[in-house]
Amino acid sequence: MDKGSYPEKDLGHLKWLIYSFVLILLIFMLAQLNQGGKRSPSYAIPYSQFKTLVTEDLVEGVTLEGSSVTGRLTSLQAIGPRGEEARRFTTRLPEFGDQALLSILEDHGVVVTVEDTQSTGLRPVLISIVPWLIFLAVFFWLYKTTSKTLSTRMGGPGELKKFLSTGGQEEGTPDVTFDDVAGQDNAKREVSELVDFLGAPERYRKLGAEVPRGVLLMGAPGTGKTLMARALAGEAGVPFFSISGSEFIEVFVGVGAARVRNLFSEAKKQAPSIIFIDELDSVGRTRGTGLGGGHDEREQTLNQILAEMDGFKGHEAVVVLAATNRPDVLDPALLRPGRFDRHVTLDLPDRNGRRAILSIHTRAVPLAGDVDLDRVAAGTPGFSGADLKNLVNEAAMLAAHENRERVIQKDFDGARDKLMLGTVRNLAILPEEKHRLAVHEAGHAIVACSLENADPLYKVSIIPRGRTLGATYQLPEHERYTLPEEYLHDRLAVMLGGYAAEKAVLGSLSSGADNDISSATDLARSMVGRWGMSNKIGPVDLKEAEEHPFLGREIAQQRHFSEHSAELVDEAVRGLLGDAEAVAENIIKEKRQGFDRLVAKLEEEETLERGHIQACLDNVIELSSKKKTRIDTAS
Repeated sequence: MDKGSYPEKDLGHLKWLIYSFVLILLIFMLAQLNQGGKRSPSYAIPYSQFKTLVTEDLVEGVTLEGSSVTGRLTSLQAIGPRGEEARRFTTRLPEFGDQALLSILEDHGVVVTVEDTQSTGLRPVLISIVPWLIFLAVFFWLYKTTSKTLSTRMGGPGELKKFLSTGGQEEGTPDVTFDDVAGQDNAKREVSELVDFLGAPERYRKLGAEVPRGVLLMGAPGTGKTLMARALAGEAGVPFFSISGSEFIEVFVGVGAARVRNLFSEAKKQAPSIIFIDELDSVGRTRGTGLGGGHDEREQTLNQILAEMDGFKGHEAVVVLAATNRPDVLDPALLRPGRFDRHVTLDLPDRNGRRAILSIHTRAVPLAGDVDLDRVAAGTPGFSGADLKNLVNEAAMLAAHENRERVIQKDFDGARDKLMLGTVRNLAILPEEKHRLAVHEAGHAIVACSLENADPLYKVSIIPRGRTLGATYQLPEHERYTLPEEYLHDRLAVMLGGYAAEKAVLGSLSSGADNDISSATDLARSMVGRWGMSNKIGPVDLKEAEEHPFLGREIAQQRHFSEHSAELVDEAVRGLLGDAEAVAENIIKEKRQGFDRLVAKLEEEETLERGHIQACLDNVIELSSKKKTRIDTAS
């Protein structure tokens, strides 16, 4: 149901009716309570005390109702169990009555009222039922008014029922094909045979082959899972039904299961077809974790999905695709054969893949002659397809802002810096603070240039960007799928280069090394606890947390080793960090002349490219043939 399809005036009118009704009901209840609070309290007293009060002319009137007597006194009297004063009282007549009571009451001028118990018995019943009848009548009136308004705004009386039973939408045959998907050659090969099946299913059935009923597309955000599903439907030329997992869940109980039934029913009618469920983890999480137990709305929806996938007949050529970036939280029943029995992982594109993706996204972008997409692809490691699309868009916006008719290489470089380093901030930095920033970043740069296994230096800047005051950025020359121990040791030294520079050159430290120390500690702990890169500890799994399957983020703290092992890990981590700091400090002291030159140039220019850094360090550091600085691994 699209909220935008209802005018805000009508929605506000409905809310006003509901709020008015609730307000009136509260006022009525408060009035009743207030009336009850104004009445004087009443206490039950013994019959003998009642007669004594009558004889003392303290009783003003009584009401006889069967054997029950209620009365009121002429003034406040201490008739409560603890001496409380009151004017109202109740008592009961003896079992065999009191023939002299009426005479005593008449002699002392007491007003006597007699009520019939049978004639008054209906009154309290009506008093208790009538408010509820009024409440139910108003509730049903509001329900009918709301339903009528929703039905009118949705196009007719049957549309409200349709809202409660459908959630997905048929997009027809998408105009996207595999030619529009780049950087995912392995994933395309895995799903391409489904195209053949959807085009000629009888050829497979003759050989007794069954197509996978479900294909689970897994990968980090932005890798093109939705695009791959649309391309599969477009390549096969079949109807495409899409829905997000969150659309199954509504405020009405049972809507999710009804929408699943309707979605699968429509897809079966138009078979061969493709059903695509985006963000499957929002509805397909492991059962038994909801607050409602087995009756949780999400679990009912998941159960219906499982039942529908089991209900496919042999003649129904319907393929269910689902996308998720959290396969670790999915219910095992979804992943077994017969459900989502084929798992396709979409990885972050490599250099060639990024080049192909950039070619697709720049089809409609006028590029200048100096634009080198190979250079842009090489300078964007770790970028997903969505990131590259955003990069092209940012570059085009920069060109438009400068009133250029074509996008130039400088626009791509600026867009890359903006996405990687953040937006430039205007801060009034003191000269001494600027000098400290230059020393810190120069420390990173000179260590990166001195170590053979470190990634090549790309840019150094002391211009505040994003959440940082300065940055030293490196770009790997080649894609790395494994991280050698030598590379990791050099990487630790580069991370602590800024810390070592402040300590060695300025003689004091600052908070600017916060992120460096945190990143270096995490890397060292992974080297020790996950990858066995410590001679004292060896190949033992001592990591402290489970991690995201694609992003590597910690999701749940859990320790499954002893305190002694934890102490060994801390000691080994401290040793790795100490060795890395020593290497960085030695490099800075040995190359102090080039370091000072680099600091002065950085304070003057604020941003230095790789060529400028090489010029500052010329004849001091041989960037390409420097002998590797070894790091002691005696941790």
